[in-house]
Amino acid sequence: MYYFISALIIVVAILVVLIVLVQNSKGGGLAANFAGNTQVMGVRKTADFLEKATWVLIGVFFLLNVLAVYAMPRPEETQNKSELEETINVETPVSAPAPENIPEEKPEQE
Repeated sequence: MYYFISALIIVVAILVVLIVLVQNSKGGGLAANFAGNTQVMGVRKTADFLEKATWVLIGVFFLLNVLAVYAMPRPEETQNKSELEETINVETPVSAPAPENIPEEKPEQE
């Protein structure tokens, strides 16, 4: 399932790039100088469709990415643990009691 969603993400990303490249720039610039007043009535509807298609594809892209996170294969519990986890889980050896015949140090008296 994860690989299928990943393939869909790639397809949607390519479609978004293509649709954005097809759109006319709204800022004018060089495109405004060449277009002039030769626009036909249907051009605005095409621009609206391309803009809506861009937003829909961006929404689908976002949704697919969220779904991919949930569909991503998770590592099993029995896999290798980190060194810190292994160190914590290692039982500490019980130390032997201190020998009783250690001479005590007497404080110096002045």
